[in-house]
Amino acid sequence: MTDNTTRLDHVVLWVQDPVAAADFYEKAVGMEPLRITDFAAGAVSFPSVRLNDETIFDLMPLSLAETMKMVPGAADSAGHPVNHVCLALPGDDFEALRARLEERSVPVSDFSYDSFGARGMARRSFYFRDPDGNVFEARHYN
Repeated sequence: MTDNTTRLDHVVLWVQDPVAAADFYEKAVGMEPLRITDFAAGAVSFPSVRLNDETIFDLMPLSLAETMKMVPGAADSAGHPVNHVCLALPGDDFEALRARLEERSVPVSDFSYDSFGARGMARRSFYFRDPDGNVFEARHYN
């Protein structure tokens, strides 16, 4: 059976160096890199990293911003301030993510408690930035 409910498919992040960004997301955040070899060979214009079975982050080279023609003013989105992207994880994965980030000397915020989100109140959350300055919140609900 096909589930046709509305889902988040992908998020596009502007990055300076897509290969370095993919390395960060793989090693620090624990995501699966996609199309890295194809990108390095020039066969595709950007690589991605997989968040879960349904969602990926595309790592769009900032150098492509001025070539974006899909909608009027698309190039202006480069550097556009998005407040943050939130990743909801199981408790053990939440702890493992924080440990990997700290192991790589990625600054992380203090914990926040009982913050509202898509699944209700999250027990704990914290924030960090990727090497390109994109802000992420990590949280767990139970």
